[in-house]
Amino acid sequence: MTPRYISFNPIRSIGIPCVAYLKPGDMVHSIHAVKNAIAVLFPEYWQINPLVYALKKRIFPSVSTYHLGHDKVEMTRSLQMLCPENVLKTGIFSNENICFEELAAQFGLPFVCKQIRSSSGLGVFLIRSLNDYVCYAQMNPVIYAQEYVPMERDLRIVIIGERVVSAYWRVGGTDHFHNNVSRGGMICRTDVPTDIVDKVLQVAQALEVNHAGFDIAVTSHGIYVLEFNLYFGTRGIPFSSYELGKMINHYLLETVGLH
Repeated sequence: MTPRYISFNPIRSIGIPCVAYLKPGDMVHSIHAVKNAIAVLFPEYWQINPLVYALKKRIFPSVSTYHLGHDKVEMTRSLQMLCPENVLKTGIFSNENICFEELAAQFGLPFVCKQIRSSSGLGVFLIRSLNDYVCYAQMNPVIYAQEYVPMERDLRIVIIGERVVSAYWRVGGTDHFHNNVSRGGMICRTDVPTDIVDKVLQVAQALEVNHAGFDIAVTSHGIYVLEFNLYFGTRGIPFSSYELGKMINHYLLETVGLH
């Protein structure tokens, strides 16, 4: 059977039929197979430009998902344009042009700093003191600062294609700051607000993001999109990898007009 897809990530492609797997480094040597594929699945970030702009290939996840999800600066700026009411007070600065005292005056203490490329809560820091800030700033030429909103839980909303496949609360991680399941957060599926789920789906569709886990802060002042991750964890999703692959295949077949 002639492969319908080329995938560079066999784990994420479980359940998708008619797939040929390649190592990312073999892309150039297997250019004919790549050209003949209907779509290319889960390439690495460095492969996006040659696949999309040189070979004109359709990729999954979408170009928007990769470009916005790769960098919190680009993600935040896009969200600020689309739905500013759903973005926490955020500042993006050159390390050389900002200092701790200015940030403390602007955001109050404590405030949050993030690495612009990270996931699983590993690049998120609660800044309580000058020493906390110095440790963060030494590692980050770009300062991404954000107001701190205390939360005992946040919402994870997972989108594949143009539908929400899972939505659940992540409750109280071990350090009382990170709610990520990978950091000790517990999963709770009760009382998930459908209006928030619908709102996040609208945001994803507007940005053309079609494979992501959105993290949402729900406060008395409103809801805030904290970030979204292209490679989200699956422990909170009530579907097997095989079932998720079938969903991806169904979405791809529909969007390329093969159904």
